[in-house]
Amino acid sequence: MSLRFSPVLFCALLAACGQQEDAIEEFLAHHWARPLAPQGRAPDGFAPVEAALDPDSCGGCHAQQLADWRTTLHAGAMGPGVLGQLLDLAPDALDEHQGCIRCHAPLAEQAASLSAAIARALPRGGQAALHEQGLTCAACHVRGHARFGPPRRDGSAPASGGAPLPHGGWKASAAFEDARFCAACHQFGEGDFALNGKLLENTYEEWKASRHAREGKSCQSCHMPDRRHLWRGVHDEQMMRTAVSIRTTAPARTGDLIEAALAIRNTGTGHRFPTYVTPKVIVEIYQARADGAILRGSLQQHVIARLVELDLSREIADTRLAPDEEATLQYRIRLQPGAQSLVYRVRVEPDAFYAGFYRSLLATDGSARGRPLIRAALERSQRTHFTFFEERRPLSRPNAK
Repeated sequence: MSLRFSPVLFCALLAACGQQEDAIEEFLAHHWARPLAPQGRAPDGFAPVEAALDPDSCGGCHAQQLADWRTTLHAGAMGPGVLGQLLDLAPDALDEHQGCIRCHAPLAEQAASLSAAIARALPRGGQAALHEQGLTCAACHVRGHARFGPPRRDGSAPASGGAPLPHGGWKASAAFEDARFCAACHQFGEGDFALNGKLLENTYEEWKASRHAREGKSCQSCHMPDRRHLWRGVHDEQMMRTAVSIRTTAPARTGDLIEAALAIRNTGTGHRFPTYVTPKVIVEIYQARADGAILRGSLQQHVIARLVELDLSREIADTRLAPDEEATLQYRIRLQPGAQSLVYRVRVEPDAFYAGFYRSLLATDGSARGRPLIRAALERSQRTHFTFFEERRPLSRPNAK
């Protein structure tokens, strides 16, 4: 039996897709309307743990999600670098607070907790306050004490009138598996802060223009594999290895010159590599002694980053790689006395911008209240760098005469 094209069926499928797209847009517009509305009074019959908004309360049933979340930058979104700056604002400077916490700690209850902390003369002791817990479970999943999330893996959702579930079950939405859900924090809008005609945060649009979007690979495909709440990125060594492909050419002698190359291609990242202004990827080739030490005058580098002034007044350079784009470091330096090998290396400074920014803050005469936290943030930012690719090739010596 031959299959016949049905214009009516095709139009019906297009209409259904359009309706789902509209439903997702409508859901997200309401779900991420900033500033978020307070949860209000919990429903009658809710146990205290059902009404709670802290991650530990969610973890009583969602243990794996809590364990994953604790390892992430989402959990540390209100780290010392952010909090150290906020503590020097006025308690009632709510609009200024929102400039940071709209993504770093977006719940209305976190905003209230922050204002109270700023108003206190002494820092709070004991368990972390709600605003200090960053992008919590409730920030994405709870509105008006109702729970929201994706459908089950088989596409089903709780049936109305079924058996009672904790906190009334959840309301399923396909928006949680859509890249636009992440865009609420990882994409600036039209008219937001830009440098050199480019938005400071443009990750969603970078993804949207890539083949990854056309292939149906959403943010969640890479950053939440198997629905795990991991959100690995530029701070993760294994994630960086899967983000790019690297090729090297063997060292060649031309007289007393050593020539080689290292090519790095953005093959696995669905946006620019790296996407934001904070990280710096350093591609380098150098000659090393027998003990592995770099020989002075032999190092050649190429920086992959969006370099900006610390006050965000100017873009200095943008050498990031778009999806499937490649950069090549061509090495051509004299053979150094004592050189035994040529080393090809790619390393990452995930918090390069932050480190410079925190140094500049500590060099000014600001309020003493936030300085200890800024100092801690600087120390932390200097410990996050790592090498994710290194290769050594022997260097041949000239023949003795």
